[in-house]
Amino acid sequence: MMFKPSTRKFLEEAARNGDMSFFDLIHGYVYGRWPYFYIGVALGEHRLTRALKPLVRWLLKRFPADGAAPDGKPGMGEAARTAFAETYHGKVMSVVDAAKLVSVNRPLELRNLERVIPYARARDIVLRNPEHIVVLDCPCRSARANPCLPLDVCLIVGEPFAGFILENHPGRCRRIGQGEAVEILQAEHRRGHVHHAFFKDAMLGRFYAICNCCSCCCGAMQAQRHGVPMLASSGFVAAVDGDLCVGCGLCRESCQFGALHLSDGKSRVDEAACMGCGVCVDRCPKGAFELRREPGRGEPLDICRLMSAKSPDFDSKFRV
Repeated sequence: MMFKPSTRKFLEEAARNGDMSFFDLIHGYVYGRWPYFYIGVALGEHRLTRALKPLVRWLLKRFPADGAAPDGKPGMGEAARTAFAETYHGKVMSVVDAAKLVSVNRPLELRNLERVIPYARARDIVLRNPEHIVVLDCPCRSARANPCLPLDVCLIVGEPFAGFILENHPGRCRRIGQGEAVEILQAEHRRGHVHHAFFKDAMLGRFYAICNCCSCCCGAMQAQRHGVPMLASSGFVAAVDGDLCVGCGLCRESCQFGALHLSDGKSRVDEAACMGCGVCVDRCPKGAFELRREPGRGEPLDICRLMSAKSPDFDSKFRV
């Protein structure tokens, strides 16, 4: 079988990884080669999924999301949802930390970041050619009938991922520089969207992309709302100064996680729901919000701090 050069590089990297099963290898290839089909089916938006809806409804009745099926067999409960999240998940980041991650100026390798990425699998940051960045039309937005725009907001970072996506989806992506990647992040932040660094077991068990997500289109945020713990907090929570808040409600309208509400004419933060994205901080016209470090929510994905802890001579002069 003749593989494209980028596919060979992906397979070679997987072989060096040593921890990938044959299933994970095939899974990763399918995920990268046909992401629009993969995500469309997962979201229930693909025509194949719609055609199979009667079967899906029957399966859901027979094997409900929680509890037991009619025949007494266990259903797809919390354990199953958690197991799925262990293989595919995102870390919420502020726009500043996301910009640092796309501005790395040398290869790096950080393994077993459980305190930052609180999952048993897929928690490494290994950047080969970190300056190789591709912006891809978002598969989640592309699957929707009325998506948020623009579509080209998913950043594929480093090799072999950038080359694989570029070679297999030339009509839906393009190579960009680190400066433009930062500009895309900043533009999405101004639109009120959330930055997630995504990790996947089948993508060599590590970080491969930054997605800029809205709750109406994003499959991961949809899964989170339905009890699949796919997203990890930034390590911060929003805090509001009641003296500055005028109760205008702009923060509540912009919160992608539904963590803000009005009470007695003031904004209140549901800290359990808040993921510390920081959208409200810049949306508040009165400057009433700030992000407060919350150690119980994990460590931030601050690549400068992580690398400085590993290597004191790390060059942290990023273009952010």
